[in-house]
Amino acid sequence: MAGRQYELIYILPPDTTDEQAAELHTQVEGIVSRLHGQIDKTENWGRRKLAYEIGHFKEGVYVLEVLNGSGELMKELDRRLRVMDQVIRHMIVRVDEEKKVIDRTRTKRQTQSEGRRVRRGLPPVRQPGEGRGSDNDDADDDRFEGMEV
Repeated sequence: MAGRQYELIYILPPDTTDEQAAELHTQVEGIVSRLHGQIDKTENWGRRKLAYEIGHFKEGVYVLEVLNGSGELMKELDRRLRVMDQVIRHMIVRVDEEKKVIDRTRTKRQTQSEGRRVRRGLPPVRQPGEGRGSDNDDADDDRFEGMEV
């Protein structure tokens, strides 16, 4: 089974050097590869103000890792990051499910729009040059549907 997609964000102390951040990334990479996962993308967002003070820190270095892997890998990463002194906070979020929901919603809206257009005697898909405000307007938003004029 192919792994699921997750986003791991961790925050390091504001005085973290690039070398220290790279070293931590290497540790994460080691855990990921050992548990048959894969890192798709790494972004160092740099030093940013924290939403609230954590310990005595008001700022931190944010790092995003986009990972593919199993739930077991995420449990192990979570366990390891909890005990690392150089990680102020971390969070792992599964994102593939969100993408499925977005795609499903987009498809549903498109189908509803096509249905409304067909009921009005229009082609299901807006034609090039067919603009908003014309007599055959599709009115994609439902604010006025069902209202008496």
